[in-house]
Amino acid sequence: MSNLENKKFPIGQFEQPENICDIKLDEYIKVIKDFPGRLKNLIENFTDDQLDTQYREGGWTVRQLVNHIADSHINSFIRLKLALTEDNPIIKPYDEAKWAELQDSRNMPIKPAMRMIKGTHQRWTTLLKTMTNKQFERTFITLNKIKITT
Repeated sequence: MSNLENKKFPIGQFEQPENICDIKLDEYIKVIKDFPGRLKNLIENFTDDQLDTQYREGGWTVRQLVNHIADSHINSFIRLKLALTEDNPIIKPYDEAKWAELQDSRNMPIKPAMRMIKGTHQRWTTLLKTMTNKQFERTFITLNKIKITT
């Protein structure tokens, strides 16, 4: 993997498992539960200059990335709820790169985004822990694939 690829995907690109057992599912839910605290620990002492630094050449700033995480995770949570409450709902993609260029992503303090991430992850965790196996089989339809450019 190239240096740029390592920066784009520091833990590697996502590989969808064929089967997920209950033990793995619990591990994945714990990752979602713990994520806000782990992110806070990483960036809570960043200065505005550090938040406005690109984490890789041609990439977003840390501030944009934190705001993107809030946007992305809220979208994921809502998509899950749509799949749980509608039969094969059509999920509209969004242009993540354009969202990251909006002023709320570029210039706002990160505290509102961090509160959104924390609240979303609390609700997401609760929902995932209470889902039945049948609910985990529910699906949604995407209009098209969006290439992530972060």
